[in-house]
Amino acid sequence: MKTKKMTCEEARSISIFETLIKMGHIPTRKSQKEAWFLSPLRSETEASFKISFRLNRWYDFGIGKGGNVIDLVCLILNCSVAEALAYLSEGIPVSNSSLNSQIRSKEIEPANKIWKILPIEHKMLKRYLQTRNIPVEVAKIYCKEIWYISNGKRFFALGLQNHLGGWELRNLYFKTSTPPKSYSYLNRGNEHMIVLEGMFDLLSLAIINPEEVENADLLILNSLSFLPEVLDILTLYSTVTLYLDRDSAGIRATKNVLRIIPHSKDGSQLFKGHKDLNEKLVHGAHDKKYKPLKAKAD
Repeated sequence: MKTKKMTCEEARSISIFETLIKMGHIPTRKSQKEAWFLSPLRSETEASFKISFRLNRWYDFGIGKGGNVIDLVCLILNCSVAEALAYLSEGIPVSNSSLNSQIRSKEIEPANKIWKILPIEHKMLKRYLQTRNIPVEVAKIYCKEIWYISNGKRFFALGLQNHLGGWELRNLYFKTSTPPKSYSYLNRGNEHMIVLEGMFDLLSLAIINPEEVENADLLILNSLSFLPEVLDILTLYSTVTLYLDRDSAGIRATKNVLRIIPHSKDGSQLFKGHKDLNEKLVHGAHDKKYKPLKAKAD
């Protein structure tokens, strides 16, 4: 079966802001009308790269050049228009103009709805945790067994709740969420903050380095797109450790946070040679066996 190719007209409706976030770039400032970035096209210390949300256009004042999202991807990746269209066809949200909102409303699937929330007991979820080398007792500290309804059918998954009450949902077959989608924030009143990308990064670090997790506040992004929203939170902490993925987007996002938050540090050396913490854990590349530091209730 052939996959329908994205047209240039369709691609131009894709949000430039979300595209840059996906690539690991973080805005230095943002308002309802515009966002400013350190240029993704060259090296600079003061942001001179602007995005207009109304127009969904970019302009780099340092080189006097601007354009649409296709132009930008071609320049950043040094690729052809066809290659840029292939990159942009990976489901990045469209920009929020009235026309694009109509396009988006046709594409969004019905929202998942929570049916019931339970402690983790289902044998299939326990088996799923085993494939990720996560002990059930660790998962129970942070996650729940979530039953949800999608398109009239009932499903179950591991769930990590975000700070707005939505849930990130994972099982062996699906990766989804319930609205509202946001980051997860475990504020325990500590001076140290740990920043992770996803649910399994949290669970893996709780096994690899339980002492650090026990003595820190935790912020799980659930998507790199939420990184700009949490920068103000990071300024409240004495120290911040970043455990973002060692892919191109995660590495670039880490560099940008290190530049913006002077008291932050890159902790990804902990899983050097692996994409993320769970890959390190699954491959057995750690020398600690999980021992709970404190008694925890479900």
